[in-house]
Amino acid sequence: MQVRFALSALSLAMGLAVAGSAAAAGKPTLSEADFEKAKQVYFEQCAGCHGVLRKGATGKGLEPADTREKGQKRLERIITWGTEGGMNNFDNILSKDEIKLLATYIQMDVPEPPEMSLAQMKKHWKVHVKPEDYPTKPLHGRNWENFFVVIERDVGKVAVIDGDTKEVLTHIPTGYAVHVIKALEHSTVEEAEYPGRFWYTQGRDGKMTKIDLWQKPENMLVAENKIAYDARDVAVSGDGKYVIGGGYWPPHFVISDAKTMEPLKVVSTRGINVDGEYVEESRVAAIYTTPNAPTWLVATKELGQMWQVDYTDIDNLRIEQINTSKFLHDGFFDPTGRYFQIAANASNQMVVVDSKTRKLEAIIDTDKLPHPGPGANWIDPKCGPVGGTTHLGVGKVTVWGNDPQGHADQAWKTCYTVNTDGPGVFIRTHPKSKYVWADQTKHPEPEVQQSVKVIDKKTRKVVKTLRPTTKEGQATVHMEFNADGSEVWVSVWNLSDSKKANGEIVIYDAETLEEKDRVKGLYAPTGKFNVHNRTEHVT
Repeated sequence: MQVRFALSALSLAMGLAVAGSAAAAGKPTLSEADFEKAKQVYFEQCAGCHGVLRKGATGKGLEPADTREKGQKRLERIITWGTEGGMNNFDNILSKDEIKLLATYIQMDVPEPPEMSLAQMKKHWKVHVKPEDYPTKPLHGRNWENFFVVIERDVGKVAVIDGDTKEVLTHIPTGYAVHVIKALEHSTVEEAEYPGRFWYTQGRDGKMTKIDLWQKPENMLVAENKIAYDARDVAVSGDGKYVIGGGYWPPHFVISDAKTMEPLKVVSTRGINVDGEYVEESRVAAIYTTPNAPTWLVATKELGQMWQVDYTDIDNLRIEQINTSKFLHDGFFDPTGRYFQIAANASNQMVVVDSKTRKLEAIIDTDKLPHPGPGANWIDPKCGPVGGTTHLGVGKVTVWGNDPQGHADQAWKTCYTVNTDGPGVFIRTHPKSKYVWADQTKHPEPEVQQSVKVIDKKTRKVVKTLRPTTKEGQATVHMEFNADGSEVWVSVWNLSDSKKANGEIVIYDAETLEEKDRVKGLYAPTGKFNVHNRTEHVT
């Protein structure tokens, strides 16, 4: 595994001291080796919801005062079977021994992870292909604008697939558990060149990579750096000059040169939240480039703020802090590119920010734990333009109006909801499609977890339930259309062993909903990003 959460630093600086002091105090203890194993499992499976410092966010706080009160056996049961509040069951992900170690680990004192300086980041900076050596045209003769870049989550790779031929062209080593991949979108800024050519990944281990789709497949990785020990998101400035990465730990964002990937500037996101309290672990959950302004929108999860960061002068950075709701997670723009719609999932709300006025536009109350992923916009026959989200905590799709100029009466109000069989993570559609697709990955029952719902935009009803796999230990997640909207690509994971090339993508006809093809030989394929759709802002 590529990620070890800077284990040399974390193990010696935190782990041994914590284990030693716990033993001396008669508290739950682990051997050095078991402590390291449990800490790694916690980082990979738990820190995203509960925090590195275990103070909670989407998930509850796991500080020792609370966990010791529950005790070892109860904690093991909770980890094994999950909770009705939306926590995963880990019985098919972790072994019994790992669950036991994890239950003990979260009863121990919280280890304090180290900081990361700009100088440390630059030690990890590597240029594999110099910008002056980039090709001036594609070297492979393929329709690269219909390529799919696919996250292979648990092996720290990104696959590049030819959307026309369905060939897997390469598996590029990236950071562990890449959360999302971003490219330069079409921009009105004259300096921006070749939208969709360069893609940037951000791994959970803080490693960021730059991919050039014009290179031969074996040479597509052109540069890399490391901006944190734990990170989530990335975005490219509209002029193509800078790339920004957001850290979970340390809680900061880092601006790098988009051509060379050299880290240039670090900005802490610690601060005072919307309740007036100081937050040490204020993580960057999402970063998006505003289509109509030279800014990024940075979601500071625990502060409950959207930061609109002007990148025109990074030496004198202008940041406007917009108070919203806790705990911000992920979102998407409306079709105009003016309004950003983001989930404050632990608050059961969708937040809307106006990137033109740089102010909070609206807050929409939803059901439990909204999670739109990259989201979906479409036209409803009654409400006009709408956006939608799935939910981590309940089987439901919530749809709201998002056109304040043309449909003011419907804007930022719930238009309708659709019940599904279980909680989901992603929702997608395409302007040429008459359907909206929603997964149900968060449900523990295989027949639900393995199925996706197809919803008719006009009737607002589920017209078909598709089950791409029926194999034991597999789950279905994430949908993406191809460039012309004629196909829908759906991922299949193997939960029991996602580090083997036994995952696949099932391709459906977007009109007939019939299976067309399968792309095999993939490692836990998660997010799939079609070059044309993402660079043209097709949602």
